[in-house]
This record gives sequence, C-alpha cells and structure tokens, in this order.
Amino acid sequence: MSIAQRLRQIQSGLPPEVRLIAVSKTHPVEAILEAVAAGQHVFGENRVQELVEKYQALPELEWHLIGHLQTNKVKYIAPFVHLIHGVDSLKLLKEINLQAAKNQRVIDCLLQMYIAKEETKFGLDEEEVKEMLESEEFRSFQNVRICGLMGMATNTRDQAVVEKEFYHLHDIFQRVKQTWFSDKSYFCEISAGMSQDYPLAVKAGSTMVRIGSEIFGERSKY
Repeated sequence: MSIAQRLRQIQSGLPPEVRLIAVSKTHPVEAILEAVAAGQHVFGENRVQELVEKYQALPELEWHLIGHLQTNKVKYIAPFVHLIHGVDSLKLLKEINLQAAKNQRVIDCLLQMYIAKEETKFGLDEEEVKEMLESEEFRSFQNVRICGLMGMATNTRDQAVVEKEFYHLHDIFQRVKQTWFSDKSYFCEISAGMSQDYPLAVKAGSTMVRIGSEIFGERSKY
C-alpha cells in the first residue's frame, strides 16, 4: 500500500475528536510530502536535529516533538515547535519557559507520565506532578501552557496489560484536570497510542495518537 492508502485506512478508523500525529522520524522529506498530498499536516519527530531540519524544509506544517528532550536542546525548537509531548521534569519545563519567552511565545506542553513497567521509559508519577504543579516556580511560568498528559505503554503483546496502562493514564488525567485545571479548557489532551497499540489507547480516551510505521513503513536505519 502507498502512504496515502495507509493514511486513509488509519484516519477512517479514528473518531473525529482524535488527532493523528504522523511520526516521520528517519523518513525523508519526500515521504512527508506524500503524506501532505494525502491531507496530513501534523507531524512528530523524536530527535531535535531531525525536527529542525524538517521544519526548515517544510515550515508550513505543524511540528511536534514527541521524544525525550534534553534541556540544552530546547533553544533549537523553541521558535517554532507546536507541542512538546514529553515534559518529564520541572527543570525541563523551566528551560522551555525561558526559551519561549526569548521567542515571545507561549509553548504548549504535555506532562509525560510513567505508566509502563519498563525502565527504558521516562516520565513522572502522580506525586511528582503534584509537587511540580503546586510549586512556586511553576506558578511563575508565563510562557508555557500545560495542555494535558502523554504516556507510553509497556511494549508487550499482552493487550490486557497495555489497555490497563492506558486506562490508568486516563484516570490520572481526570484527577489532574479536576485538581489543577478544572477551569482551563485547553487542558484536554491525552497523547497515547502508537502503531502497535493505538486502537487500545483510543478506546481508553486518547485524543492524540502517534503513528509512524503504519503510515511510512518500517523506519530507515540511522
């Protein structure tokens, strides 16, 4: 199947309220242009350098940073990034706020929650989120906006495990929304679900799915 055919197949199975983030990491600009021709305009990258290069080639598209972000690389994406999915520390959020201010922007961010039983995954637990959101430092930030949560489920074929983790993320979202963002309509996003598990994430309330190989085929090697 072509990229356009794969895209149409995925989009036809998604509810209208769920946004598709096409993960274009390691794939060339030509592949992205095929997706654009098929109507896709939102793309995600997990490496800062690659994100910057692709933004420079295609600045009219909406670009998301979905991977682990180091504080020393925030400055490179602050001028243009639409949404940062993986904020996992107050230190990182502070740097995003600083670089956003330098660019006279407010940058939308998601807090990455640790929901998987894997040491390779990053993320916050609920207590760390509480400490962050109730800190004086967080309250002083003027150039970041927390729009929701992101999570990655365990990489397993056991669908019951994956489904449980996605529902757990949704439960956390509800508690965080009720406690700190009940009057903020912009706190409405749950970024969860990738090529191998996105139907389970959508079932559990995800509003954004991050899909790469199901659209573009297997990734090119670095």
